[in-house]
Amino acid sequence: MPTTIQRHSIALPGRANDPDFHLSTLQAGAGPAVVLVHGFPDLALGWHNQLPVLAEAGFHAIAPDMRGYGGSSCPHPVDAYSIDELSGDLVALLDALEIEKAVFVGHDWGGFVVWGMAALHPERVAGVVAACTPYIPF
Repeated sequence: MPTTIQRHSIALPGRANDPDFHLSTLQAGAGPAVVLVHGFPDLALGWHNQLPVLAEAGFHAIAPDMRGYGGSSCPHPVDAYSIDELSGDLVALLDALEIEKAVFVGHDWGGFVVWGMAALHPERVAGVVAACTPYIPF
């Protein structure tokens, strides 16, 4: 039986000074969390081949449309897209899903964001995989 990928809109109240702020996510499976972070220009849908593979391997695979993309909220000020804000969205996503730690996988610009998670929120990170982006100290 094929793995089902479900789309969820996850409310993250108070993010970006917006009580209705949300991230649209694709999710599959159950188990330890793996958060897949897309780059520019992309969407969570870019991970559609990896989601079922991770789910079938026993993981809870989560791919959000990052802020400003797809079905997620789109704040207008440029400073709403700092690494603090982007990584803060991922922390708030973990909180909303009641997940203590996750492995973060980033592609392209998403690689920079997952490095930011490890640097700014190490207590929430079980591991980092960054494709296409080296670590750059903050």
